[in-house]
Amino acid sequence: MLFLVAHLLGVALAPMDPVRFEAYAAALHASPWLPLAELALVAAALTHLALALAKVLANRRAKIGGEPLPPGSPGLVSRRGDPVAALAARSAPLTGALLLAFLAVHLAQLRWLRPAAGQELTALQAALASPAALALYLAAALALGLHLFHGAEAAHRSLGLLDPANGARIRRWGRVLAVALGAGFALVPLLLVLGHDT
Repeated sequence: MLFLVAHLLGVALAPMDPVRFEAYAAALHASPWLPLAELALVAAALTHLALALAKVLANRRAKIGGEPLPPGSPGLVSRRGDPVAALAARSAPLTGALLLAFLAVHLAQLRWLRPAAGQELTALQAALASPAALALYLAAALALGLHLFHGAEAAHRSLGLLDPANGARIRRWGRVLAVALGAGFALVPLLLVLGHDT
């Protein structure tokens, strides 16, 4: 979450202040701590993926009344009548897979093939030039919002930090952050495409 907030604050400079964005990108990519931060992010992502897969497998082995879940059964059902929370929970594997695919494309476009100094914004605009690429970025922003909508509460529950006294507050602020990050990551490419076309 902290990485996503920091990354959004950095890339939000692209449509608002291109000169500061280029300076930010140059300073970031010249930072000696960046490779270590990237390794920590890879480790966190792999840990998250492994834990999520373990949970999916454990849920599939769950028993109802001592009997295995029949094939095609609905599995776990949301206890709250919140359709958005239910959608976010049910779509977590799909949104996670979409985010993983997006991350591979995004890194291939803008990290592994590093743009020359002062060309970060040009490379970002080139990456967004095709309608398919823009659609992928927007779909990833929506997927991120849904994934975080579910994950903010689920993480607190998994860590044993969610209880009746703090549940509503964690749920509310987690959802605000999920919507803000999803909307922010959708707005940046839209503003870049609209600004580039004018």
